[in-house]
Amino acid sequence: MNKFSVSRIFSFLFLSIVLIGTQGCSIANMFGGNKGQAVDTNGELIGAQGREGWEMSRPFGMVAVPPGTFHMGQADEDVAATQINYNKQVTIGPFYMDDTEITNNEYRQFVEDITEGSETDLPEGFVVEDLVPDSSVWVRDFTHHMGDPMMVYYWSHPAFDHYPVVGVDWEAAKYFCKWRTDHLNNFRADRGLFPMPNFRLPSEAEWEYAARGGRDMNKYPWGSPYIRNKKGCLLANFKPGRGNYFDDGFAYTSPVGTFFANDYGLYEMSGNVAEWCEDAFNPSAMPLVWDLNPTYFDDDEPKKVIRGGSWKDIAYYLETGTKTYEFKDSTRASIGFRCAMTHLGRSGGNEF
Repeated sequence: MNKFSVSRIFSFLFLSIVLIGTQGCSIANMFGGNKGQAVDTNGELIGAQGREGWEMSRPFGMVAVPPGTFHMGQADEDVAATQINYNKQVTIGPFYMDDTEITNNEYRQFVEDITEGSETDLPEGFVVEDLVPDSSVWVRDFTHHMGDPMMVYYWSHPAFDHYPVVGVDWEAAKYFCKWRTDHLNNFRADRGLFPMPNFRLPSEAEWEYAARGGRDMNKYPWGSPYIRNKKGCLLANFKPGRGNYFDDGFAYTSPVGTFFANDYGLYEMSGNVAEWCEDAFNPSAMPLVWDLNPTYFDDDEPKKVIRGGSWKDIAYYLETGTKTYEFKDSTRASIGFRCAMTHLGRSGGNEF
């Protein structure tokens, strides 16, 4: 046998081993085992057989946020002298986040489903009416303000279908996440698929990390320390001056996706509506939480963190490092939410 023949034999053996490794998801294939058939393991530990492989898929309407480390906390002067958000380097695992705030029409699907008898049980002490957006916020939140047109049309009229839902408290936002999880996983279960991870509210750290779009210590999601671009156009929906709400093109909220997305593909992380986060509010939370996926839980604390600022807020509240709160049972014309989902497995965030 010449050298050429020996080389071909070794090449064939190497290729066979590679193909065996790539064609199967488990070592069972090397023993000739198939799903539903007995496998001769020769007494070796090879793991439970017959389990399907898992591939994490991106939920509709969400973007992948890659894992990483950033400096959480204020990115500019603490104008209000709150001293509650000093910088701390933390690491965030991979997750998905809605590319826009939840809209009126998306929330309407949820309301219609629970009204018709959803498989998801209502939270203890809740009735369906507690989960319907509170339209009175447009009148109640502002003194001597002609909010009646917004109260009548904002939730009910199709003209506002693609505007962010408001008038939803923290508890209702949490229940929406539970319903959305059940809605997706019931569909998957009917087709014999593994369940996806739960939809949930993002932690404060996840929200801030996502808002920065991979730009550490940036003041706003768009990266620039300014609120206007080179053409003088405002970069978010907020209140740029005293009595001035319309400079950005909208007196109240704007349709989602109106302003430019940040580098992760997330729209309106600043302005439009502020957003509920998972965390309870504690002025001393920053030194207390861990530096890996920090989240401050306290079921006895009625104040919950909101982030991002809204259409009625000044630029200070649009900063990625500004944190504030609202009581969890409060509904406001300026607060909405978006969902997050944990990514299972290693991810660079760019493969989707």
